[in-house]
Amino acid sequence: MSSVQVWNGLDEVPSGIGPCVVTLGNFDGVHRGHRAVLGVVVDAATSRGLTSVAVTFHPHPIAVLFPDRAPAELTSLAQRLDLLSATGLDAVLVLEFTREFAGQTPAEFVDSVFVDALNAQLVVVGADTRFGVRNSGTVQTLIELGADRGFEVAPIADVGDEGRWSSTRVRALVADGDVVAAGELLGRSPRVDGVVVHGDHRGRQLGFPTANLGDPIEGLVPADGVYAGWLTRLGRPLGASDRVLPAAISIGTNPTFDGTSRRVEAYVLDRTDLDLYGERVAYEFVRMLRPTLRFDGIEPLVVQMHADVQECRETLGVPAP
Repeated sequence: MSSVQVWNGLDEVPSGIGPCVVTLGNFDGVHRGHRAVLGVVVDAATSRGLTSVAVTFHPHPIAVLFPDRAPAELTSLAQRLDLLSATGLDAVLVLEFTREFAGQTPAEFVDSVFVDALNAQLVVVGADTRFGVRNSGTVQTLIELGADRGFEVAPIADVGDEGRWSSTRVRALVADGDVVAAGELLGRSPRVDGVVVHGDHRGRQLGFPTANLGDPIEGLVPADGVYAGWLTRLGRPLGASDRVLPAAISIGTNPTFDGTSRRVEAYVLDRTDLDLYGERVAYEFVRMLRPTLRFDGIEPLVVQMHADVQECRETLGVPAP
């Protein structure tokens, strides 16, 4: 993963940073459509010997302007920055989105961000980009402002087969538990991050000790069910043998035991020796194996758990010990 500079606000942008190739967006999930645009930015900056910059917002504009309509975010800001870093960008400018910020005219936004702060030479945007007060700025507005202020604009048409790659589509798929289709749009498996906390220790008693994620959980949690996936110990060095481990991941309220709180927990296949408490981990969801079920007692539950582990093993291509 490349190293990326992160500027939290215009005040953190170094003076004289430009000229830059710039793009603008929320980039929630940093899906394949986003990465297509970001790839154009990085390639253009490399060929011109300029700095590549993505401008993004936090919190999500809809969460500020219409809180009751705010979408569940696919990625936290930290996850988004990690994913943006992996695209080869030189820098990411994170702008705090407030109602005051939303009141800027398109020209005020362009002057303060693209012209004064970043000295943009080229601005690469999706064809449906809107900006400025009440989303009044369009790509045509940007082209006209660029012609007046000395920067080029490169609109990029929507990409993706069978419709548009979009964060909205990915959210709907994850919410339905279709992590395979969501992963195809993302170009990677959906993921959540969190810190392992103590649970009921019931899994250990059944022979399947699980690592429970405590709140807050970063990323969009899929539908209730059992998933084949991977547990990554984020504090371990890249390439370490015990950093990425195959796991059966359960989401739900443990209805067999009349549970009420929704939990996200993972059993690392064939490992009863792990002590993950207090560790920061990531769960990647490869495929849903089944929905959450209520069993008539512990014995049928344990039988099903053995079957889940076997199916998980087959899905992930992990041999039996």
